[in-house]
Amino acid sequence: MSPPSLPSLTRRELLAATAAAGAISLLAGTPSAQANGEMLSPFSINFPEEALEDLRRRVAATRWPDKETVTDDTQGVRLATIQKLANHWAGDYDWRKMEARLNALPQFVTEIDGLDIHFIHVRSKHENALPIIITHGWPGSIIEQLKIIEPLTDPTAHGGSEADAFDVVIPSLPGYGFSGKPTAPGWNPPRIARAWVVLMQRLGYTKFVAQGGDWGNAVTELMALQEPPGLLAVHTNMAATVPADIAKALAAGGPPPAGLSADEKQAWEQLDDFYKNGLGYAIEMNNRPQTLYGIVDSPVGLAAWMLDHDIRSYQMIARVFDGKPEGLTQDDILDNVTLYWLTNTAISSARLYWDNAHFPSGGFFDPRGIKIPVAVSVFPDEIYAAPRSWAEKAYPKLIHYNRLDKGGHFAAWEQPTAMTAELRTAFRSLRQ
Repeated sequence: MSPPSLPSLTRRELLAATAAAGAISLLAGTPSAQANGEMLSPFSINFPEEALEDLRRRVAATRWPDKETVTDDTQGVRLATIQKLANHWAGDYDWRKMEARLNALPQFVTEIDGLDIHFIHVRSKHENALPIIITHGWPGSIIEQLKIIEPLTDPTAHGGSEADAFDVVIPSLPGYGFSGKPTAPGWNPPRIARAWVVLMQRLGYTKFVAQGGDWGNAVTELMALQEPPGLLAVHTNMAATVPADIAKALAAGGPPPAGLSADEKQAWEQLDDFYKNGLGYAIEMNNRPQTLYGIVDSPVGLAAWMLDHDIRSYQMIARVFDGKPEGLTQDDILDNVTLYWLTNTAISSARLYWDNAHFPSGGFFDPRGIKIPVAVSVFPDEIYAAPRSWAEKAYPKLIHYNRLDKGGHFAAWEQPTAMTAELRTAFRSLRQ
């Protein structure tokens, strides 16, 4: 028999239950701050031990399938990999370490456009710090960016100078983590982009920059397209630069156009492989996110679904659980999956794909016609490595382009030193 399930609670219900259960709280007795007349409520996390015990029971009680019938990754997440993950999850893994790490940071919740938005906000001690809003994607979370907060806000302690300082704002996307879960359709990237502008204005920032990858890139690029007052420039680690003839050939499953450079041919091959072999999760979430009840009920099912985002990230994670050193640790990976589990956001996060499909804002990798300055960092194991030639066409005001030697889809999480250096360099010309 499966272990008993805990009740599924909304964030507001969890807040109401704080006194009795000690779950998530808005710091009882701590006055809320006002920013431009709007409330910013301090936020902390303390999941009940019952939730963690239930998680461990469910992992230990997993009903395993047969082993894959191939000797490679073509059938998906391999049984040996997910069993190693499960053994660590049910055994030595300690969520409380991540909980303490998050609670050591200034966290807040504020209501924007009828939805509670959770965010981390760390101000630099240095004057004239450049405000930056950084947006995660799926299957990521605010945990992706934790390693770059200190180097960005305290550069003199991390190999930089005072002139490199940032004030850092990291929001949880709607339906993700500790932000509210939309109860009606329509929270697509353009709407989120508008909400982020409101957030930065509410924090008192009249000039700022923005950064993102995955859905974070979509939100950030659409913010740039909207050209709100104060947005100076944007940075992406998963650029949308695919020319129309390339996109058309990929959609048709045909050969690449003639005359591609070596970098363009590599990008074609990466995209062709992703569209043919790596889009299963996105197709399901675009069309039927509510059907994914299994990943709400099974922690191991959730972990496998999240691990299988793109082949190079998955292979890197598999190496981690084989004991090989990589940019991520086993605990890093489980911190992120556990956050999704404890907040019950497997389906609410997946609905972002549905909202984007039903309230479209353009192709994921299609150039959007951004007119403000854009900086691009290309990590080799991303879904595709955007060639300079495509980036120059997509972004007329390209202020920075660099190809890194190592790193993939979760760049700030995997390669925080490199990402920190990229952000410092990318926006240096804007510090006046």
